[in-house]
Amino acid sequence: MPSTGGLEGVVATTSAVSSIINGVLTYKGYDIDDLAEKSTFEEVVYLLWNDKLPNLSELEAFKKELFEEMTVPSEIFEQIKSFPLQGVHPMGVLRSAVSALGLYDSEADEMTEAANKRKALRLQAKLPTIVAGFSRIRDGKDPVAPRNDLSFAGNFLYMLFDREPNSIEIEAFNKALILHADHELNASTFTARVCVATLSDVYSGITAAISALKGPLHGGANEQVMKMLSGIGSVDQVEPYLEKAFANKEKIMGFGHRVYKNGDPRAKHLKEMSRQLTKISGEPKWYDMSVKMEEIVAKEKGLLPNVDFYSGSMYHSMGISRDIFTPIFAISRVSGWLAHILEQYANNRLIRPRAEYVGPGHRNYVAIEDRK
Repeated sequence: MPSTGGLEGVVATTSAVSSIINGVLTYKGYDIDDLAEKSTFEEVVYLLWNDKLPNLSELEAFKKELFEEMTVPSEIFEQIKSFPLQGVHPMGVLRSAVSALGLYDSEADEMTEAANKRKALRLQAKLPTIVAGFSRIRDGKDPVAPRNDLSFAGNFLYMLFDREPNSIEIEAFNKALILHADHELNASTFTARVCVATLSDVYSGITAAISALKGPLHGGANEQVMKMLSGIGSVDQVEPYLEKAFANKEKIMGFGHRVYKNGDPRAKHLKEMSRQLTKISGEPKWYDMSVKMEEIVAKEKGLLPNVDFYSGSMYHSMGISRDIFTPIFAISRVSGWLAHILEQYANNRLIRPRAEYVGPGHRNYVAIEDRK
Protein backbone atom coordinates (compact mmCIF):
# COMPACT_ATOMS: atom_id res chain seq x y z
CA MET A 1 0.00 0.00 0.00
CA PRO A 2 1.31 3.50 -0.77
CA SER A 3 2.46 5.66 2.14
CA THR A 4 0.07 8.35 3.40
CA GLY A 5 2.94 10.82 2.98
CA GLY A 6 4.26 13.54 5.27
CA LEU A 7 6.10 10.95 7.40
CA GLU A 8 3.32 11.39 9.95
CA GLY A 9 3.94 9.20 12.99
CA VAL A 10 7.35 8.06 11.71
CA VAL A 11 10.20 8.27 14.25
CA ALA A 12 13.20 9.36 12.16
CA THR A 13 15.86 9.82 14.85
CA THR A 14 16.54 10.16 18.56
CA SER A 15 17.05 13.56 20.16
CA ALA A 16 17.54 15.06 23.61
CA VAL A 17 16.77 18.67 22.58
CA SER A 18 13.01 18.95 23.05
CA SER A 19 9.98 16.72 23.45
CA ILE A 20 6.24 16.79 22.88
CA ILE A 21 4.65 14.14 25.10
CA ASN A 22 0.92 14.07 25.85
CA GLY A 23 0.62 17.63 24.57
CA VAL A 24 3.37 18.99 26.85
CA LEU A 25 6.33 20.74 25.21
CA THR A 26 9.66 20.65 27.04
CA TYR A 27 13.16 21.90 26.26
CA LYS A 28 15.77 19.59 27.79
CA GLY A 29 13.11 18.43 30.25
CA TYR A 30 11.93 21.92 31.28
CA ASP A 31 8.23 22.66 30.75
CA ILE A 32 7.65 25.44 28.21
CA ASP A 33 5.24 27.17 30.61
CA ASP A 34 7.97 27.58 33.25
CA LEU A 35 10.48 28.82 30.71
CA ALA A 36 8.05 31.30 29.13
CA GLU A 37 7.00 32.77 32.48
CA LYS A 38 10.30 32.72 34.37
CA SER A 39 13.21 32.64 31.94
CA THR A 40 14.98 34.78 29.35
CA PHE A 41 15.77 33.82 25.78
CA GLU A 42 19.50 33.92 26.51
CA GLU A 43 19.00 31.32 29.26
CA VAL A 44 16.99 29.12 26.90
CA VAL A 45 19.65 29.25 24.17
CA TYR A 46 22.29 28.30 26.73
CA LEU A 47 20.07 25.45 27.90
CA LEU A 48 19.52 24.11 24.38
CA TRP A 49 23.25 24.10 23.62
CA ASN A 50 24.63 23.02 27.01
CA ASP A 51 22.00 20.67 28.50
CA LYS A 52 21.54 22.84 31.58
CA LEU A 53 20.33 26.25 32.67
CA PRO A 54 23.20 28.64 33.33
CA ASN A 55 24.11 30.02 36.73
CA LEU A 56 24.46 33.78 37.08
CA SER A 57 28.12 34.00 36.06
CA GLU A 58 27.63 31.60 33.13
CA LEU A 59 24.67 33.64 31.90
CA GLU A 60 26.54 36.94 32.13
CA ALA A 61 29.50 35.47 30.23
CA PHE A 62 27.18 34.01 27.57
CA LYS A 63 25.33 37.31 27.11
CA LYS A 64 28.67 39.10 26.72
CA GLU A 65 29.78 36.57 24.08
CA LEU A 66 26.51 36.99 22.19
CA PHE A 67 26.77 40.78 22.19
CA GLU A 68 30.38 40.68 20.97
CA GLU A 69 29.26 38.67 17.92
CA MET A 70 26.20 40.77 16.99
CA THR A 71 28.04 43.03 14.56
CA VAL A 72 27.63 41.93 10.94
CA PRO A 73 30.40 42.41 8.33
CA SER A 74 29.72 45.62 6.41
CA GLU A 75 30.02 43.64 3.19
CA ILE A 76 26.81 41.75 4.08
CA PHE A 77 24.83 44.98 4.31
CA GLU A 78 26.41 46.20 1.07
CA GLN A 79 25.22 43.00 -0.60
CA ILE A 80 21.74 43.47 0.86
CA LYS A 81 21.67 46.99 -0.57
CA SER A 82 22.37 45.50 -4.00
CA PHE A 83 19.40 43.11 -3.78
CA PRO A 84 15.99 44.01 -5.27
CA LEU A 85 14.49 45.06 -1.94
CA GLN A 86 10.95 45.85 -3.04
CA GLY A 87 8.63 43.00 -3.92
CA VAL A 88 10.88 40.26 -2.51
CA HIS A 89 10.15 38.33 0.67
CA PRO A 90 12.56 39.08 3.54
CA MET A 91 13.06 35.33 4.04
CA GLY A 92 14.71 35.18 0.63
CA VAL A 93 17.04 38.00 1.67
CA LEU A 94 17.80 36.29 5.00
CA ARG A 95 18.53 32.99 3.24
CA SER A 96 21.01 34.69 0.90
CA ALA A 97 22.61 36.77 3.66
CA VAL A 98 23.21 33.77 5.92
CA SER A 99 24.70 31.80 3.05
CA ALA A 100 27.03 34.72 2.28
CA LEU A 101 27.87 35.11 5.98
CA GLY A 102 29.65 31.76 5.88
CA LEU A 103 32.12 33.17 3.35
CA TYR A 104 33.30 35.72 5.93
CA ASP A 105 33.91 33.13 8.67
CA SER A 106 37.45 31.71 8.60
CA GLU A 107 36.20 28.71 10.60
CA ALA A 108 33.29 27.93 8.27
CA ASP A 109 34.71 24.54 7.28
CA GLU A 110 36.38 23.76 10.61
CA MET A 111 34.47 20.76 11.94
CA THR A 112 35.69 20.48 15.53
CA GLU A 113 33.09 20.68 18.30
CA ALA A 114 34.61 23.89 19.65
CA ALA A 115 34.61 25.57 16.23
CA ASN A 116 31.01 24.53 15.57
CA LYS A 117 29.92 26.04 18.90
CA ARG A 118 31.69 29.29 18.03
CA LYS A 119 29.88 29.36 14.68
CA ALA A 120 26.59 28.68 16.46
CA LEU A 121 27.20 31.69 18.69
CA ARG A 122 27.96 33.90 15.67
CA LEU A 123 24.83 32.86 13.80
CA GLN A 124 22.56 33.29 16.82
CA ALA A 125 23.99 36.74 17.46
CA LYS A 126 24.00 37.98 13.87
CA LEU A 127 20.54 36.95 12.65
CA PRO A 128 18.67 39.73 14.50
CA THR A 129 21.19 42.30 13.25
CA ILE A 130 20.66 41.11 9.66
CA VAL A 131 16.85 41.12 9.89
CA ALA A 132 16.65 44.52 11.58
CA GLY A 133 19.27 45.95 9.22
CA PHE A 134 17.44 44.71 6.11
CA SER A 135 14.15 46.17 7.35
CA ARG A 136 15.76 49.58 7.78
CA ILE A 137 17.75 49.47 4.54
CA ARG A 138 14.65 48.83 2.43
CA ASP A 139 13.01 51.84 4.14
CA GLY A 140 15.95 54.02 3.11
CA LYS A 141 17.46 54.10 6.61
CA ASP A 142 20.83 53.05 7.99
CA PRO A 143 21.22 49.91 10.14
CA VAL A 144 21.39 50.55 13.89
CA ALA A 145 24.24 49.08 15.93
CA PRO A 146 23.34 46.91 18.97
CA ARG A 147 23.70 48.15 22.55
CA ASN A 148 25.50 46.20 25.25
CA ASP A 149 23.05 47.29 27.95
CA LEU A 150 20.02 45.65 26.32
CA SER A 151 18.83 42.05 26.33
CA PHE A 152 18.73 39.93 23.18
CA ALA A 153 15.01 40.70 22.78
CA GLY A 154 15.51 44.37 23.59
CA ASN A 155 18.39 44.70 21.15
CA PHE A 156 16.39 43.42 18.19
CA LEU A 157 13.57 45.87 18.83
CA TYR A 158 16.07 48.68 19.35
CA MET A 159 17.92 47.87 16.11
CA LEU A 160 14.60 47.62 14.26
CA PHE A 161 13.02 50.87 15.48
CA ASP A 162 16.03 52.95 16.62
CA ARG A 163 14.32 53.59 19.94
CA GLU A 164 14.46 51.91 23.30
CA PRO A 165 11.55 49.44 23.61
CA ASN A 166 9.26 49.55 26.63
CA SER A 167 9.10 46.79 29.22
CA ILE A 168 5.89 45.21 27.83
CA GLU A 169 7.38 45.02 24.33
CA ILE A 170 10.53 43.38 25.67
CA GLU A 171 8.52 40.92 27.79
CA ALA A 172 6.31 39.98 24.85
CA PHE A 173 9.19 39.57 22.42
CA ASN A 174 11.23 37.59 24.94
CA LYS A 175 8.30 35.18 25.42
CA ALA A 176 7.83 34.83 21.66
CA LEU A 177 11.51 33.99 21.20
CA ILE A 178 11.36 31.36 23.95
CA LEU A 179 8.15 29.79 22.64
CA HIS A 180 9.49 29.48 19.08
CA ALA A 181 13.00 28.30 20.01
CA ASP A 182 12.52 24.61 19.28
CA HIS A 183 9.75 22.21 18.40
CA GLU A 184 11.12 18.69 18.05
CA LEU A 185 11.57 17.40 14.48
CA ASN A 186 9.61 20.00 12.50
CA ALA A 187 10.22 20.50 8.78
CA SER A 188 13.03 23.07 9.02
CA THR A 189 14.81 21.23 11.84
CA PHE A 190 14.66 17.96 9.91
CA THR A 191 15.99 19.79 6.85
CA ALA A 192 18.93 21.14 8.85
CA ARG A 193 19.77 17.69 10.19
CA VAL A 194 19.54 16.06 6.76
CA CYS A 195 21.88 18.72 5.38
CA VAL A 196 24.59 18.48 8.05
CA ALA A 197 24.36 14.68 8.19
CA THR A 198 26.38 14.81 4.95
CA LEU A 199 29.01 16.65 7.05
CA SER A 200 28.20 19.89 5.32
CA ASP A 201 28.99 22.99 7.40
CA VAL A 202 26.82 24.82 9.93
CA TYR A 203 26.09 27.73 7.57
CA SER A 204 24.78 25.31 4.95
CA GLY A 205 22.57 23.64 7.55
CA ILE A 206 21.07 26.95 8.69
CA THR A 207 20.61 28.16 5.09
CA ALA A 208 18.73 24.93 4.33
CA ALA A 209 16.58 25.35 7.45
CA ILE A 210 15.71 28.95 6.51
CA SER A 211 14.71 27.73 3.05
CA ALA A 212 12.29 25.22 4.61
CA LEU A 213 10.91 27.78 7.06
CA LYS A 214 10.20 30.17 4.18
CA GLY A 215 7.32 27.97 3.03
CA PRO A 216 3.87 29.23 4.11
CA LEU A 217 2.89 25.80 5.44
CA HIS A 218 5.65 26.09 8.05
CA GLY A 219 6.86 29.54 9.00
CA GLY A 220 4.44 31.95 7.38
CA ALA A 221 1.25 31.21 9.32
CA ASN A 222 1.29 34.27 11.60
CA GLU A 223 1.87 36.51 8.59
CA GLN A 224 -1.21 34.96 6.98
CA VAL A 225 -3.20 35.34 10.22
CA MET A 226 -2.61 39.10 10.26
CA LYS A 227 -3.47 39.31 6.57
CA MET A 228 -6.72 37.47 7.33
CA LEU A 229 -7.60 39.73 10.27
CA SER A 230 -6.86 42.85 8.24
CA GLY A 231 -9.17 41.58 5.50
CA ILE A 232 -11.98 40.92 8.00
CA GLY A 233 -11.61 44.40 9.46
CA SER A 234 -13.90 44.38 12.51
CA VAL A 235 -15.41 42.13 15.17
CA ASP A 236 -18.90 42.17 13.61
CA GLN A 237 -17.46 40.76 10.37
CA VAL A 238 -15.78 37.74 11.97
CA GLU A 239 -18.86 35.52 11.97
CA PRO A 240 -19.86 36.23 8.33
CA TYR A 241 -16.27 35.66 7.24
CA LEU A 242 -16.09 32.30 9.00
CA GLU A 243 -19.48 31.18 7.72
CA LYS A 244 -18.31 31.78 4.17
CA ALA A 245 -14.92 30.14 4.82
CA PHE A 246 -16.58 27.05 6.32
CA ALA A 247 -18.97 26.80 3.39
CA ASN A 248 -16.08 26.99 0.92
CA LYS A 249 -13.96 24.57 2.98
CA GLU A 250 -11.20 27.15 3.29
CA LYS A 251 -8.33 26.70 5.75
CA ILE A 252 -8.46 29.07 8.73
CA MET A 253 -4.89 30.16 9.39
CA GLY A 254 -3.52 29.80 12.91
CA PHE A 255 -5.73 26.90 13.99
CA GLY A 256 -4.93 23.26 14.60
CA HIS A 257 -1.59 21.50 14.78
CA ARG A 258 -0.41 18.12 13.59
CA VAL A 259 1.08 17.09 16.96
CA TYR A 260 -1.32 18.87 19.36
CA LYS A 261 -4.84 17.48 19.54
CA ASN A 262 -5.89 19.37 22.69
CA GLY A 263 -4.44 22.77 21.89
CA ASP A 264 -0.97 24.25 21.47
CA PRO A 265 0.48 24.93 24.96
CA ARG A 266 2.37 27.95 23.64
CA ALA A 267 -0.68 29.86 22.41
CA LYS A 268 -1.97 31.06 25.79
CA HIS A 269 1.21 33.02 26.54
CA LEU A 270 1.05 35.05 23.34
CA LYS A 271 -2.71 35.48 23.71
CA GLU A 272 -2.14 37.43 26.92
CA MET A 273 0.65 39.51 25.39
CA SER A 274 -1.60 40.26 22.40
CA ARG A 275 -4.30 41.47 24.80
CA GLN A 276 -1.89 43.85 26.52
CA LEU A 277 -0.16 45.16 23.42
CA THR A 278 -3.28 45.73 21.31
CA LYS A 279 -4.72 47.72 24.21
CA ILE A 280 -1.56 49.83 24.56
CA SER A 281 -1.43 50.47 20.80
CA GLY A 282 -5.05 51.68 20.81
CA GLU A 283 -6.22 48.87 18.53
CA PRO A 284 -7.84 46.28 20.82
CA LYS A 285 -9.99 45.18 17.88
CA TRP A 286 -7.26 42.82 16.70
CA TYR A 287 -7.38 40.93 19.99
CA ASP A 288 -11.18 41.08 20.18
CA MET A 289 -11.49 39.75 16.64
CA SER A 290 -9.07 36.94 17.45
CA VAL A 291 -11.00 35.92 20.57
CA LYS A 292 -14.27 35.92 18.62
CA MET A 293 -12.69 33.81 15.91
CA GLU A 294 -11.25 31.39 18.48
CA GLU A 295 -14.68 30.88 20.05
CA ILE A 296 -16.43 30.19 16.74
CA VAL A 297 -13.76 27.91 15.26
CA ALA A 298 -13.58 25.87 18.48
CA LYS A 299 -17.36 25.48 18.58
CA GLU A 300 -17.89 24.73 14.89
CA LYS A 301 -14.73 22.81 14.00
CA GLY A 302 -13.24 21.70 17.30
CA LEU A 303 -9.94 23.38 16.42
CA LEU A 304 -7.87 25.46 18.85
CA PRO A 305 -5.33 28.23 18.14
CA ASN A 306 -1.68 27.37 17.63
CA VAL A 307 1.31 29.54 18.54
CA ASP A 308 1.00 31.55 15.31
CA PHE A 309 -2.54 32.79 15.88
CA TYR A 310 -1.97 35.45 18.53
CA SER A 311 1.64 36.24 17.61
CA GLY A 312 0.45 38.01 14.45
CA SER A 313 -1.61 40.64 16.26
CA MET A 314 1.08 40.92 18.94
CA TYR A 315 3.83 41.76 16.43
CA HIS A 316 1.50 44.06 14.47
CA SER A 317 0.72 46.03 17.64
CA MET A 318 4.44 46.55 18.18
CA GLY A 319 4.70 48.16 14.74
CA ILE A 320 6.52 45.26 13.07
CA SER A 321 5.89 44.84 9.34
CA ARG A 322 3.88 41.74 8.49
CA ASP A 323 6.52 40.25 6.19
CA ILE A 324 9.12 40.38 9.00
CA PHE A 325 7.12 37.91 11.13
CA THR A 326 8.73 34.80 9.61
CA PRO A 327 12.31 36.17 9.82
CA ILE A 328 11.58 36.78 13.52
CA PHE A 329 10.61 33.11 13.74
CA ALA A 330 14.06 32.31 12.28
CA ILE A 331 15.82 34.57 14.83
CA SER A 332 14.32 32.37 17.55
CA ARG A 333 14.33 28.95 15.88
CA VAL A 334 17.98 29.19 14.85
CA SER A 335 18.73 28.36 18.50
CA GLY A 336 16.93 25.03 18.13
CA TRP A 337 18.33 24.38 14.66
CA LEU A 338 21.83 24.85 16.03
CA ALA A 339 21.14 22.56 19.01
CA HIS A 340 19.99 19.85 16.59
CA ILE A 341 22.95 20.42 14.27
CA LEU A 342 25.40 20.07 17.15
CA GLU A 343 23.56 16.94 18.27
CA GLN A 344 23.68 15.51 14.73
CA TYR A 345 27.42 16.11 14.44
CA ALA A 346 28.05 14.47 17.82
CA ASN A 347 26.60 11.12 16.72
CA ASN A 348 26.34 11.42 12.97
CA ARG A 349 24.90 8.97 10.49
CA LEU A 350 23.95 9.95 6.95
CA ILE A 351 20.17 10.37 6.74
CA ARG A 352 19.04 8.37 3.74
CA PRO A 353 15.44 7.11 3.91
CA ARG A 354 13.77 4.99 1.25
CA ALA A 355 10.73 5.78 -0.88
CA GLU A 356 7.95 3.33 -1.65
CA TYR A 357 7.82 3.06 -5.44
CA VAL A 358 4.30 3.43 -6.90
CA GLY A 359 5.17 4.02 -10.55
CA PRO A 360 4.74 1.73 -13.59
CA GLY A 361 5.96 -1.86 -13.51
CA HIS A 362 8.62 -3.29 -15.84
CA ARG A 363 8.65 -1.79 -19.33
CA ASN A 364 10.52 -2.92 -22.43
CA TYR A 365 12.60 -0.29 -24.17
CA VAL A 366 11.35 0.57 -27.68
CA ALA A 367 13.63 2.20 -30.22
CA ILE A 368 12.59 5.75 -31.05
CA GLU A 369 11.76 4.97 -34.67
CA ASP A 370 9.31 2.26 -33.55
CA ARG A 371 7.45 4.36 -30.96
CA LYS A 372 3.90 5.49 -31.72
